[in-house]
Amino acid sequence: MYFAERYRIPYFAKRLKPGKTFYFFLGMILIKELADIVGSEDFLEAEDILEDYSKDMSFTPPIRPRCIVFPENVSEVMEIVKWANRTLTPLVPISSGPPRFHGDTIPSVGGSVIVDLRKMKRIMRIDRKNRIALIEPGVTFSELIPALESEGLAPLMPLMPRKTKSVVASVLETDPIIMPKYHWDTQDPLACAEVVFGGGELFRTGEAVGPGDLEDQWRVGKAQVRGTGEAYIDFSRLLQRAQGTIGIVTWASIYCRPLPKVREAFLVPSENLNRLIDLAYKLMWRRLGDICFIVNNCVLACIQQESSNGIVRLRESLPSWTLVFTIEPSGFLPEKKAEYYKAEFINLAQSFDLKATTQVGGVDAEGVMKMVSNVSPEPYWKLRLKGGVQELFFLTTMDKVQAYIEIFYEVAAHYKFPLKDIGVYIQPILQGASCHCEFDILYNPSLPEEVNMAKSVFCEAARRLAKAGAFFARPYGPLRDITYPYVAAPLIIAQRKIKAIFDPNNIMNPGKLYFG
Repeated sequence: MYFAERYRIPYFAKRLKPGKTFYFFLGMILIKELADIVGSEDFLEAEDILEDYSKDMSFTPPIRPRCIVFPENVSEVMEIVKWANRTLTPLVPISSGPPRFHGDTIPSVGGSVIVDLRKMKRIMRIDRKNRIALIEPGVTFSELIPALESEGLAPLMPLMPRKTKSVVASVLETDPIIMPKYHWDTQDPLACAEVVFGGGELFRTGEAVGPGDLEDQWRVGKAQVRGTGEAYIDFSRLLQRAQGTIGIVTWASIYCRPLPKVREAFLVPSENLNRLIDLAYKLMWRRLGDICFIVNNCVLACIQQESSNGIVRLRESLPSWTLVFTIEPSGFLPEKKAEYYKAEFINLAQSFDLKATTQVGGVDAEGVMKMVSNVSPEPYWKLRLKGGVQELFFLTTMDKVQAYIEIFYEVAAHYKFPLKDIGVYIQPILQGASCHCEFDILYNPSLPEEVNMAKSVFCEAARRLAKAGAFFARPYGPLRDITYPYVAAPLIIAQRKIKAIFDPNNIMNPGKLYFG
C-alpha cells in the first residue's frame, strides 16, 4: 500500500496481485526518481560501465550494480540516502578511481547503486597555522600535493599511492603513513569529518560539530581539528575501516606537515631483518628522522623500475632487506638539526653492525626519497612486475614480523609460488609501538595457473597468520570469513549494534565486515 500511495497507482491496481509487470514499472519509477536527484548526466546504467564497476583485482566474486550515480554536493548525497531508505536499495560508496584492489567497492547483493564521489573535488580550506586541509572525497593525492605545497605544507602519505587514490578514502581506510613520527593515534591523520549516516542524518565530528557552520567557525579562528577532553566522544572512529557500511563521508579535515627546509636520505642494507627491526625500534624511541620503513628487494626494485625486465635485473643486485630513512627538519636552524640527526643516526646504525649509505645496488637514496614522497607514476608500482597483485596486510609488533614472514614463505613454498615474486613492506606506526606488515603477491592475471596459486597462497596464509596472532584490522573480501573465527564475539556484537543505530535499514554496503 505504501508504494501505491506514494506513486499514485490507480485504485484498481492496488487490488491486483502484483506481478512481474507491476514490479518492472515500479522499478522504473524508482530509478527515474534517483536519476532526477543527480541529473541525467550524472546517472549511468550502460552495460559496459556497470561491468567495470562489478569487479576489481581482488578475489571477490563480481556482482553488477543496478546503476551508478555521481553526486556533486552534500545535498545530493542526503537525497540519495533518503531515497535508498525509502526504497530499501543498497548503496556502495566509492571515491577512488581504478584500479581497485580490495573488493570493498563490489556490491555484495544485486540491485545495488554505486555512489561515486569523484566529482566532489573541492579543496575547501588549507589552514597553514594549524596544519589542516579540509577536502572533499574526490580529491586525490596528485591534486592535494601541489595545493599544499603552495602553502608550505605537505600531506602525510602512504607508500606511493596510485594517482587515482582518494585522500579521504586513504585516511578512512587507515592506510599507514610512511612518517611514523607524525603517527600518534590510530586515527591519524584524520581530524574531523562530515558524514551522512545510513539513516539519512547529517553529522559532523570533532570540533566541526559547532557552534555554527564552517564559515562561522573560521571567522572566530577555529580549525576543524580533533576534539579533546575526558567527555569527548569521537564518532570519526566509527567511520574508519568501516568499508562504507556506516555512512557516506562528504568532507574530511586531515593533518599535514610543514615542508622541510633540508632533506637527506639514507639506505641501510642488511641480510638480517632482525637487525633492521632493532634499529627501527631505537630510531622510534629516539624520535629521529621522518620517513622510516623496511622493504625487501622485490618492493625496492618495483619502486625504482617501471619495466618488468628492469625490476628483475635490479632485484638480483639488491640486498634482501633495506631500511629507508630520511632526515627532513623544519622550523628554526634546520641545518643544525640535520647535522645532529645525521650523526646520531649513523652512530645508531653502527651500534647494530649496520652501515647507513646513500647507494645500494645502483639505487640512490635521494631518488627513493623523491619517489616515495609523491604518487606512483604509471604503471602503478605494484603492477609493474606481472600486472597483478594481491595485498595481504595486518597489524602486529615489529618483534613478531620475522615469525610471520617465515609462516608466509612456508605457505608460498607449499603452493610452489616463487618467493622472489613476493614483496614485503614493514611500516612502523604509532611511534613504533606497532607496525603494518604487508605481503604483496605479484602474479600474472592472464595466466590461470598463477591466479589459482596466488589465491591459494592468499587464503591459506591468511588463515595461518590469523591463527598465529596477526590482527587483520581491515578484513576485505574473503578475509572476513577467513578471520571470523579469530575475532572476539563481543566485538562482532558491538559492531552489529552500532550498524543498527546508524544504518537501521542496512542500506550502506551490506554484506561487508561482520554485518551478514
